[in-house]
Amino acid sequence: MPASRTIEGIAEEATAWRRDFHQHPELMFDVQRTADLVAERLRAFGCDEVVTGLGRTGVVGVIRGKGPPGRAIALRADMDALPIAERTNLPYASRTEGRMHACGHDGHTAMLLGAAKALCDSRQFAGTAVVVFQPAEEGGGGGRVMVEEGLMDRFGIAEVYGMHNLPGLALGRFSLRPGPIMASADHFEITIEGKGAHAAYPHGSLDPVLAGAQMVTALQSIVSRNVDPLAACVVSVTQFHAGTTHNVIAQTATLGGTVRALEPSIRDLAESRLKTIVAGTAKAGGVEASVAYRRGYPVTRNHPPQATFAAAVAGRLAGPSGVDTAMAPIMGAEDFAYMLEARPGAMIFIGNGDSAGLHHPAYDFNDDALRLGIGYWVGIVETALPA
Repeated sequence: MPASRTIEGIAEEATAWRRDFHQHPELMFDVQRTADLVAERLRAFGCDEVVTGLGRTGVVGVIRGKGPPGRAIALRADMDALPIAERTNLPYASRTEGRMHACGHDGHTAMLLGAAKALCDSRQFAGTAVVVFQPAEEGGGGGRVMVEEGLMDRFGIAEVYGMHNLPGLALGRFSLRPGPIMASADHFEITIEGKGAHAAYPHGSLDPVLAGAQMVTALQSIVSRNVDPLAACVVSVTQFHAGTTHNVIAQTATLGGTVRALEPSIRDLAESRLKTIVAGTAKAGGVEASVAYRRGYPVTRNHPPQATFAAAVAGRLAGPSGVDTAMAPIMGAEDFAYMLEARPGAMIFIGNGDSAGLHHPAYDFNDDALRLGIGYWVGIVETALPA
């Protein structure tokens, strides 16, 4: 592994890169400025190959080691920001109102760039390191698109690793677990068609608001009465829209929300029960109801051998007590799941310290985590592909 002094110097550069990315947040697949800077730096570092436009705006760098040819190991970072107005008052705050790096993808990109520079400088491994910079993690499924466009086969990737910062986890610590580590994320919209009427004469209506209210309550029975208490599932109704004035019973109401699960069988069960409950409640209320159910990111599932390996690499940096290998799963979702469905690998969390939470307008990535993150990425490659 490169000397700690080298990593320290790269981390100082990475801080400047990170803050520049933070000032210029871009959304979904529209990350052209970020992608161009990433590709420019990878070429300057001396990557053997730099590919742009994979997954629309994704960037891939290929770094070959000094040793004999061997396996290819992929390291992935996400580049996109969020449509949130920043409220940090930092000197490097977002220059675009209504957009900010509220999830730390600026830090993820900077850490992986730093690792690419270190790996290009040292080349102390046998095989190939593939650094993957992905767009559209925040709802666009950029990871899925890159996989569908041949990421794994084109670069001969044998294993893939991801990393995400975690507010509340102490700086200098890592956390992960084998098996499901993040939930699947599905979304639903329920449209209820009733019969509107004057609010003073409710007997002449078929009230979609009443039916919708009963659905909100009934949907909570999915988790409480259909899911094994030892399993994990979330059904949240987050939207209810109906009516325009106080004295009219609406003709139509719409509900929206999300379903999260850690196992495919629970995911299937929740979808089935939701549709059955909506149909039954609508029939009882004399209204018509339809469900638009959209499956989003699948369960992010760490492969046990790779999770064990990742924990060992992290432990060399943070010490055995600095790595939690049995963290509780997170019910948020992550499109790195698609890459883990395509190849063995693992997602690990790195401590962001006592910061505001992810997706919060006061959040900021902790630059003090850059050195450790760069060291982790370099350690993954040099340990998995010993020269």
